[in-house]
Amino acid sequence: METKTARLTLLIDPEKKKAFEQLCAAQDLTPSQVVRQLIRDYLAAHRVDYPSRARLQEPHDELPS
Repeated sequence: METKTARLTLLIDPEKKKAFEQLCAAQDLTPSQVVRQLIRDYLAAHRVDYPSRARLQEPHDELPS
């Protein structure tokens, strides 16, 4: 997950919004979670690289077994 957030505002047909929110709720996901995944998938499909928190973090020492 990213360390900072930015707002993305878009206009959508109210009926599509309602159907989208209902589907997300049925899958126990928030609309934001789904949109973020859609954006990640779209960037990956177009081979667009971007910095992410996982790549920026220092490697953690492994915990003893």
